[in-house]
Amino acid sequence: MSDAATAFEPHRRYLVGLAYRMLGSVAEAEDVVQDAFLRWQARGDDDVATPRAFLSRIVTRLCLDRLKSARAQREQYVGTWLPEPMIDHASDHAPRADEAMALADDLSVALLVTLERLSPLERAAFLLHDVFDMEFDAVADVLERSEAAVRQLAARARDHVRDERPRFTPASDAPSRLADAFHRAAAQGDLAAISQLLAEDAVFYSDGGGKRRAALNPIYGRAKILRFIVGIAKRGGLAPPSALQRATINGLPGFIVHGAEGVETLALEISGEHIVAIYAIRNPDKLRHVE
Repeated sequence: MSDAATAFEPHRRYLVGLAYRMLGSVAEAEDVVQDAFLRWQARGDDDVATPRAFLSRIVTRLCLDRLKSARAQREQYVGTWLPEPMIDHASDHAPRADEAMALADDLSVALLVTLERLSPLERAAFLLHDVFDMEFDAVADVLERSEAAVRQLAARARDHVRDERPRFTPASDAPSRLADAFHRAAAQGDLAAISQLLAEDAVFYSDGGGKRRAALNPIYGRAKILRFIVGIAKRGGLAPPSALQRATINGLPGFIVHGAEGVETLALEISGEHIVAIYAIRNPDKLRHVE
């Protein structure tokens, strides 16, 4: 391994995490970090006092460039937009309870969907300061704005996140227990059991991107979600029990589903003792890294 690669690798996971939260795409995040590495490698042997801050600047600027071109595409997106799933398989090491809660908080689908509604600069200022604990003077250097300006950007983003982002507090063992119960109920086609697991005001989000069948708008309420599931079952669209593989998706309990149309993911948002949101990603463009 070259000296440049040796110096870069300790920061790769952090940089992929930053880029993913900026872009909502695993593939694009990895591409951005690879571009950052090439720039790092090309800079030669010049010393950098704070490599992480230097690399954060490169990655953030690359992400901002991508977001400018992506905004028009997102505005024309068919149906509900959800971020690409970030997956840890159940067979991987299980995080401690506090680590799992922090992961679910920082990577939650709800947060990423909320960030999608911010301007690129607001998103960057919020992530760098509030999520990655970068001081405002350093954020100002990364964004090439004054410190006062980035404080305002972060404050606006924080207010928006606070207003729109739901805060869910599951019971300590509820995520795993409810995911197991959901798996059993789905395997048996037990709608009564699924009904008991869902909160009355639960929401079902489905992202097909216009490329696979999905609900174009969120489905609100337990009763409507159950009717939607019944409709899928009548069309023979429910995957067999053996097709459901447990996984942690964006810090949430969930499943990788291998169905007749291909792979998809389901993530379950838990509050108290109920499932309050289900996130289904069916767009094949967002699942290439899963397959």
